[in-house]
Amino acid sequence: MKTTKLFLASMFMAMAFTACDSDNSEDQKPIPTIDKIELGLGNNETGVIGQDFHFNAEIVAADKIQDVQIKITQKSTETYSKAWNHEIVWTQYAGAKNATVHKHFDIPADAAEGKYDFTIIVNDQNGSRLEIKRNLTIYKLENLPVNPVASIFTVFLNDGFFYRKGAYKADGAQYKNGDLLQSQVTLTGIKGSGKMYLLLINKNASHNPESIDQIDFSKVIVYDVMEHKDMTEVGEFSNVPWNGTEFTREMPKLLIGAAKDNNFPVAQDLIANKSWVSGNYIFKALYKNTTYNINFSQSIDIPLAL
Repeated sequence: MKTTKLFLASMFMAMAFTACDSDNSEDQKPIPTIDKIELGLGNNETGVIGQDFHFNAEIVAADKIQDVQIKITQKSTETYSKAWNHEIVWTQYAGAKNATVHKHFDIPADAAEGKYDFTIIVNDQNGSRLEIKRNLTIYKLENLPVNPVASIFTVFLNDGFFYRKGAYKADGAQYKNGDLLQSQVTLTGIKGSGKMYLLLINKNASHNPESIDQIDFSKVIVYDVMEHKDMTEVGEFSNVPWNGTEFTREMPKLLIGAAKDNNFPVAQDLIANKSWVSGNYIFKALYKNTTYNINFSQSIDIPLAL
């Protein structure tokens, strides 16, 4: 009799454990994955109140995406001038198996300065959910440690201006084979150490880096590269510097159709890379302040008719 009772008890316990294991396996649904997260220009995890903010992430759903959310929330360990949080939900990716979420949005004007949690949430149509948390620092514009701004962004076509003071000098102007391209770019609000690249990029290359760390040199033509080191006071940085009396560096030259570009220390073989074709290019200035991890980017369109 005791043996029978023990057997029945063991059987019921085994059935109970089996049921629990079955329930757990049903709850453990596959979840989405996320990669290549970028917060802020050049992934510097910095936002500026009232200014454009860059966000990028590559998502693969377990089943299909339901929606993608971001939440900017205050940390319990920090002190702020006021309570403030921000949330955005993107539903346009619903039904996709994978998506590259590349967004630009302004940090709202009512945001409070400080250090925040930046949470990325991916809801899957299978009912699962992925949450990834990163750090974000939000500044007022006047409190940025450095604030790169282009005071001069000038591009020359042969002996005349092609682009100056925010405008093209002639509608429909194009660079032809053998034409001379030159440029002066001067940034203000600079301190510490940093590096700048001036690039010519074919739009058909589908490559539009937002920081120097993202440059694929096989897809760009380097017009110029310059560095500054350990600037103790906020000032200017230019690829054609002026000391108050004279320019201390000549403006670099690049012939359209040249065999080599001006990359340093090793020039690239533009013929081997098939870099020169007729079509639409962009001329882009990319700067990274390596001391404060602050980035700058500005570009204009340049057509080539070879």
